[in-house]
Amino acid sequence: MKKKYSNGSLVNEYIKYPQVRLIDYLGKQLGIYSSEEALSIASNEGLDLVVISDKSDPPVCKIIDYGKYKFTQEKKAKETKKKQHNASIKEVKMRYKIEYHDYKVRLNQALRFLQAGDKVKITIIFRGREVQHVNLAIDLLNKMAKDLSEISNIQQMPIKDGKNIIMILTSSKKQAI
Repeated sequence: MKKKYSNGSLVNEYIKYPQVRLIDYLGKQLGIYSSEEALSIASNEGLDLVVISDKSDPPVCKIIDYGKYKFTQEKKAKETKKKQHNASIKEVKMRYKIEYHDYKVRLNQALRFLQAGDKVKITIIFRGREVQHVNLAIDLLNKMAKDLSEISNIQQMPIKDGKNIIMILTSSKKQAI
């Protein structure tokens, strides 16, 4: 019955604390025992002694079937991982002299990305002397932010980055799934 698992859980003989708070397999607190007494109680039951929390004083140990415990912990971890959505940054590029239809296409692109829960980096690219028209580009970014304000929040206001102006939008909490 000597076990120590790779996830760092202390099991059975590897528990070296002088005293532990013992909980039985039904969840009932049995009290404070020495590690040896707790281990003998667990082995009499045919189960394992597992450290549940080593942060408290004395550490909390539970008498359980470690195989089942490990399985349920892994199952919970898989469920939480499944529910997570890592928001990646999607980019929408355009020029400040964009036509109305092209603007609508970029707007719909950004809308799709935001509805999927991703962040959207809107970039306006300048070429040559177009850099003089920064105010027109900022107006365009503000217009896009206003058009998407129902489902998004501005994470980063428009800033100049070399020959580009960038703004980042995130999906608002009420819309996110």
